[in-house]
Amino acid sequence: MRLTAPDGYTASRDYSVASAPEDTGRIELTVERLDDGEVSEFLHDVVVPGDELEVRGPIGGFFAWHGTGPALLVGGGSGVVPLMAMLRHARRIERADLVRLLVSARSPDDLYYADELPGPQSTVIYTRRAPADAGRAAGRLVLADVAPLVRGGETAYVCGSPAFADAATAVLIEAGVPVESIRVERFGPSG
Repeated sequence: MRLTAPDGYTASRDYSVASAPEDTGRIELTVERLDDGEVSEFLHDVVVPGDELEVRGPIGGFFAWHGTGPALLVGGGSGVVPLMAMLRHARRIERADLVRLLVSARSPDDLYYADELPGPQSTVIYTRRAPADAGRAAGRLVLADVAPLVRGGETAYVCGSPAFADAATAVLIEAGVPVESIRVERFGPSG
């Protein structure tokens, strides 16, 4: 997305689409509001329905799941955004059985889509502060989190920071997912 100020100054940011393909006529982006974030503050505080925004893409590495084969989705933090589009798609085409989603969040307060995620296809782990009923202590993603979700034959989709993506990929390989079946989307700081 690119914003252009009246004086010609531009600021661009990359965002993943959160809406399912069935959501024709609209695109949902999930944008975390950052203090002093020139684009995120504008999108949260200034933009109103009907405003026109300049968007293009996809740019760089991206992945897509078409809803036809089993998928293991592994997201860290806001990396759950494109995976949410896949989960929504699976639920809408009544093929949620094809998807298993593992989300890593720092704490319950940092969990994106907390109201929409629950379901038999979703697992949430916390890295810094877990609620009492979490079922596991807070900590980084490990083999014991991933292994029960691996069925064999699925494509794994990983999205998160470079460190998370690398760690999740290593755990998936350790769990028996072939390297050629792993798709990764990394994101970093914008500016």
